[in-house]
Amino acid sequence: MPRSKPLTEAPPANADIQSALRTLDAGSNGIAAIAAALRGPLGAAFAAAVELIRQAKGRAILTGLGKSGHVARKMAATLASTGTPAFFVHSAEAGHGDLGMITSDDVIIALSWSGEQPEMKTLVNYAKRFAIPLIAITSNAQSSLGQAARTVLELPKAREACPHNLAPTTSTLMQAAIGDALAIALLEGRGFTALEFANFHPGGKLGAMLKHISDLMRSGDAVPLKPLGTGMSDALVEMSAKGLGCVVIVDARGHVAGIVTDGDLRRKMRADLLSASVDEIMTANPRTVRREALASEALEILNSAKITTLIVTDGAKPVGILHMHDLLRAGVA
Repeated sequence: MPRSKPLTEAPPANADIQSALRTLDAGSNGIAAIAAALRGPLGAAFAAAVELIRQAKGRAILTGLGKSGHVARKMAATLASTGTPAFFVHSAEAGHGDLGMITSDDVIIALSWSGEQPEMKTLVNYAKRFAIPLIAITSNAQSSLGQAARTVLELPKAREACPHNLAPTTSTLMQAAIGDALAIALLEGRGFTALEFANFHPGGKLGAMLKHISDLMRSGDAVPLKPLGTGMSDALVEMSAKGLGCVVIVDARGHVAGIVTDGDLRRKMRADLLSASVDEIMTANPRTVRREALASEALEILNSAKITTLIVTDGAKPVGILHMHDLLRAGVA
């Protein structure tokens, strides 16, 4: 009779998963190396690069070739979306008319892992000729690009995830990471707000999350509203008529005093419920949100409080109701 395998024996490792783990380990080592370098010599160069970009009267011009070029495109998009005007110029195309896109008010950020791409020479010479600040992101500060740059962000040399140490993997991840670090440092330095961010992101789910609550809330006669002292029988009629599963309770000044929800009815169910006053059943000091707040803020409140409805206020007065379904329809949740 064949002997059964021990229950504790681990299944054989999947080669694809092991490959993925090695790739992620290589990438994380590269990011850790940048963080360590920023605490040392790279830190001063990084601060100088941020200041150069911040002081530029024009735009940040990102350039690169191959995989570095793809990262440069992404970096330009991230900078532009976070308040730093930026666009990409292909290094090889620059010498065929695209140099006209670059002005003396701009700052050039050139990406090249080796720093020795001959196609970049025309653009480097143009920067010298018109005294345009050049920031190099490379792994070799002594390269042609590094020598020509005013500021060099020399990234630590790291082994690529490719087993032959050839395909750009770890290196492009490190370039993208330092690009994100530049964008966020500039964003935080200028106090870039979520409202400003919304101006650049009107589309998609991100755009929906950056809408104002006043654009999504139900207002006017759609808001279920009753004063303190109202009988529960009248409050239930209002709840049913408005179909939101709640009724907002206001005091004599018209300020929010409480809310009666379906949950309150279940928790306080009793024989004389219909003859009770809303004052006895309501939840006092309910969650509210300002009408000028963003939809993302409302979603955070609803999720953290595990509720489905928010009272929208102007000061202390209710001006609308926002239901989770309203956020779903708008593509926020």
